[in-house]
Amino acid sequence: MTTLQVRDGDIAAFEGRPRAVDGSVLASLHYLGNYVRDLSVNLTRMIENAYDWEHLPFVHPSSFAAIASVDSGSWGWRCKTALPNGGGEQLIELLVDAPAHYWATTVVDGPGRGTQIHTQATARNDGGITVDVRFYAPQAPESPAQSAMILAYLQAQYATLYDEDQALMTGRQEALDERRTLRSGDGETEADLGPEAELDRAQVHEAVLNDRRVLVRFHGDRWIAHPARCPHALGPLDDVEPDVDGGITCPWHGYRFDLATGAEQHGRCSALALLNTCLREGRLIVLGSA
Repeated sequence: MTTLQVRDGDIAAFEGRPRAVDGSVLASLHYLGNYVRDLSVNLTRMIENAYDWEHLPFVHPSSFAAIASVDSGSWGWRCKTALPNGGGEQLIELLVDAPAHYWATTVVDGPGRGTQIHTQATARNDGGITVDVRFYAPQAPESPAQSAMILAYLQAQYATLYDEDQALMTGRQEALDERRTLRSGDGETEADLGPEAELDRAQVHEAVLNDRRVLVRFHGDRWIAHPARCPHALGPLDDVEPDVDGGITCPWHGYRFDLATGAEQHGRCSALALLNTCLREGRLIVLGSA
């Protein structure tokens, strides 16, 4: 993946900008149109997703090739991003009005400079939400045909973005529900996977112990057991294959964990808890402590 470095000029580009959504600026912009979408997630997951800049290049690779944080807080975030296929770099700001379930994205510099995208999320009676995404250009396009072309491109892009975001948000809710359900059980302290000689070493096996799902895989010359969820944000590790250096990478945020130590490559979150395994009368046992 492309690596980005934040430079002094990137930081300077954001200096003096307010850290709150200012609806009055819309009067000076050209409204292109909107994209409305019903999503089967709740407002909590949606606002959580809006704050989550780290997932962009991993969940949305067709829109983002890389991202690096300039600043972030309860007000939102400011980042440097790289567009796919050598499309250049952008400085992007996203400001959040969490109580209003509203956020505004601005391209501060780079391709599309001055473009703003304002999103209102509204709860529905069925437990889902509706998002109304409104697109604004810094000036009117040269012709109605060009305006329609730009709008169609943005609508298609956001249809893809929300397809991908809904999968992440739904997965996040499922992970939280799973954790809550497992914690309400008895909590086994070890798991018996059966005769080791009968286990397929090319497959990932699953067990439940200590109130969580655990994955057991044969890697190198030994059986390794670790949680099925990333310790950062509960991303799914079920389908992740170890790389040539013995690490596994979460598909949501790109956090990479060493299967020898459990440590995250850049120390961005707690380690992946590795569990001991042993053979007991020829049966593979996963122990509930490291």
